[in-house]
Amino acid sequence: MKDLGGLMKQAQAMQQKLADAQARLAESTVEGTSGGGMVTVTLKGTGELAKVVLDESLIEPGEGEVIADLVVAAHADAKKKLDAKQAQMMQDAAGPMAGLMGGMPGMKF
Repeated sequence: MKDLGGLMKQAQAMQQKLADAQARLAESTVEGTSGGGMVTVTLKGTGELAKVVLDESLIEPGEGEVIADLVVAAHADAKKKLDAKQAQMMQDAAGPMAGLMGGMPGMKF
């Protein structure tokens, strides 16, 4: 039973590392771009859209649909980066137990 106690301590330590990683992720930001840098969006670690920056050359009458498409594309780019960052942070936090986490609900790797 000594091994079980050690395993439980490892699981508790991993749980704390995962909680810490989630807190760090929530405080982080990522940027996504589209249109060759003409549109940039910033996402918070929670996935909330925090900022949109548009190149002034886009701000012309009749360009609304193009701008909307570029904002959506930039958001998708930022979301992809956020998901990758989240997966890496969780992988790092789980350490050697990451292989065991794959089947646990709510854990993305």
